[in-house]
Amino acid sequence: MSRLRVTYYLLKDWDRYAKISDSMAIKVTRKDQNEANENIIRRFNRKVLQSGVMATAKESMRFSKPISKRERRLKAILRDKRKAEKAERMKLGLK
Repeated sequence: MSRLRVTYYLLKDWDRYAKISDSMAIKVTRKDQNEANENIIRRFNRKVLQSGVMATAKESMRFSKPISKRERRLKAILRDKRKAEKAERMKLGLK
């Protein structure tokens, strides 16, 4: 999905995303009267990506089975271990 489509999608269904959390409401104002609409959309997209609104919205669209704290912790440890191994391989010049 391109950024322009994401923007249109967010603007079209903004009420639905605004209901997720009021603190996630993103406002972008025109800096001056000569600012192009593309720049406003670009700044809006950047703020949306940085705030995590899309990730939260996509996450709420599908059900995920609740997992225990222990299982979540074990998965995080395994993820960190794999990430460290990958970084080590990159340092050595391996794939």
